[in-house]
Amino acid sequence: MLKGKTAIITGGSRGIGKAISEKLASLGANIAVIYAGNTDAAEAVVSQCRQQYGIEAKAYLCDVSDFSAVKETVGKIKSDFGTAHILINNAGITRDGLVARMKEEDFDSVLDINLKGAFHMIRHCTGLFLRNREGCIINITSVSGLMGNAGQCNYAASKAGLVGLTKSVAKELAPKGIRCNGIAPGFIDTDMTGDQAQNPLLDMIPLGKMGEPEDVAQAVAYLVSATYVTGEILRVDGGIAM
Repeated sequence: MLKGKTAIITGGSRGIGKAISEKLASLGANIAVIYAGNTDAAEAVVSQCRQQYGIEAKAYLCDVSDFSAVKETVGKIKSDFGTAHILINNAGITRDGLVARMKEEDFDSVLDINLKGAFHMIRHCTGLFLRNREGCIINITSVSGLMGNAGQCNYAASKAGLVGLTKSVAKELAPKGIRCNGIAPGFIDTDMTGDQAQNPLLDMIPLGKMGEPEDVAQAVAYLVSATYVTGEILRVDGGIAM
């Protein structure tokens, strides 16, 4: 379905990003995995995707909060793959804490990576998409950005910002054939969420369970192929944010 296309996935070496990388590779896309620090994990993902699906794959170490570093990395991807057609902004961190005691650097670092990092990627990939006269951008936001979450004012603000970014970019780039959508996962079982067995919010999930990274990857596969959908925020949350 995606043979001949190249997808860039930030935070693509573990958790939700790993599942997305593997899903897009299974659909025939070449993948450029951007990661922040764990080289072994990133190389394992690209190696598996090459061997299992016969596609081209390469890992790139990059701090997405650094405008110049992102520009350089996108340039390397262009050199290695020729172009790119799909961008998945999945990189994200948490620095949870109550607002009354939150450090400024904890607020700033979450906004810089989760929100500003997505802007940097979109900013530097848009030229490739314009030349191709097509492009698909998917921002991984969160139900925290839709409904808020105590102890996560920085994270929720960054994810709410992604919603606004998604809709603005969608309106701006639609005339050029470039789509921009968002996915808002709920409680997904990853290293980032940790042990949630005692979290009272689990009782609020109508489907009664946490999601899996593959559930988000399935939503990505849908939005990549949904050529008449743009500016949408698709919840993958078991119904918690209804």
